[in-house]
Amino acid sequence: MKAKKVKLFSLAAVIIATSTLGVSTASAEVSYPDQLSLDYAYYSPQSLIIKNHGWLEEALENHDVKVNWVHSRGSNNSLEFLNSRATSFALTSSISAFISRANGQPVKTIYSYLWAEPSALMVTENSSITSIADIEGKTVAATKGTDPYFFLLRALEANQLEPGDINIVHLQHPDGKTALEQARVDVWAGLDPHMASAELAGNRFIYRNPEFGLGASLNTTESFLRDYPDVVTLVLKTYERARQWIIDNPGETAQLVADETQLPVEVIQLQLARYNFDSPIPDERFIAAIEPVIPLLQADGILRRNADVEDALDSLVDATLIDKLLEVESP
Repeated sequence: MKAKKVKLFSLAAVIIATSTLGVSTASAEVSYPDQLSLDYAYYSPQSLIIKNHGWLEEALENHDVKVNWVHSRGSNNSLEFLNSRATSFALTSSISAFISRANGQPVKTIYSYLWAEPSALMVTENSSITSIADIEGKTVAATKGTDPYFFLLRALEANQLEPGDINIVHLQHPDGKTALEQARVDVWAGLDPHMASAELAGNRFIYRNPEFGLGASLNTTESFLRDYPDVVTLVLKTYERARQWIIDNPGETAQLVADETQLPVEVIQLQLARYNFDSPIPDERFIAAIEPVIPLLQADGILRRNADVEDALDSLVDATLIDKLLEVESP
């Protein structure tokens, strides 16, 4: 199944006149909300860079738009903000965005801010567990509704295990790391940068699988995309600016993220080394990576019984604005 790229907006309607972002428009009819609320997350370096540099505040300064930043601890947290309208944008895993749409929320993926291995299974340095085959009957920490949890389901299936063969404890990512280090759980399905921190502290991997790689999503709602396409383009422009800044300034990026997260720069360097920033368009590969997980989501009861998964997958992505933005910026 391929994502439908519905061409809803003309080029003139989506390009914003702003000297800060270097984009022009032939249309004077540009609508702005009174407040623009976005989340930022330690697993999204672009969000930290945009927030730190004040690029959105600068771009919206002459339009009386207040920019409000909300911290998300995971995809589940981020989608809660979006679906309650506390924010207009959400940083999530691609799978989490798909689940939200399949379960009836009007989520639209508009950008892929990175590609990465979504998780890995970790144990403490002195654990007797040496492989995933040893985790049957063990306690495993994971954050339900996020990439590490979905990774755990795939890891179990790939190794002829089922969720009922282990005891899953649902903890937010940093709490799962703490629980592992305090021996309250045997295994943790980790997420960077917390996973990188745990690795450098001596904890070790018992299962990794690069073939489970996924895109990470910047999402908005159908209504916000419809009502404020120019503002969505502005946000995409800042994400593209941050993506290029990361590529051009790896050392400064690591230091900035370290300062934001209050983690050692060595931890952030390890985190960033696992990320790929080359493919901002949520394309066929982005969608194809979600498909193998769908049967596991259905079996685990994460998707509603009557969920139209084919329609949700086909309608999840709207890459119209990022396609046009990159076309304009191409030499």
